[in-house]
Amino acid sequence: MVISLRKSLRLLKYLIVFIMLTYALYKAFGYLDVALLPMDRYRIPEGSAVKAFHAGSMDALDPETPLQRLKLFFWYGE
Repeated sequence: MVISLRKSLRLLKYLIVFIMLTYALYKAFGYLDVALLPMDRYRIPEGSAVKAFHAGSMDALDPETPLQRLKLFFWYGE
């Protein structure tokens, strides 16, 4: 069965409209992401604020072996 030219053009039109609406929705979500979330979550805090986590810092209380880490995980849940 051969699809007529009219049906194929209508299918192409709906496909183009679908792609355009999908792209518009994608861009809208991108604009909402920029508008609602802070610009840089990982910036250095200003004023009297302090960072709660410092990458690369090893305290003396941090467990050294995997068994100690597992025990700490089950004990504190962290």
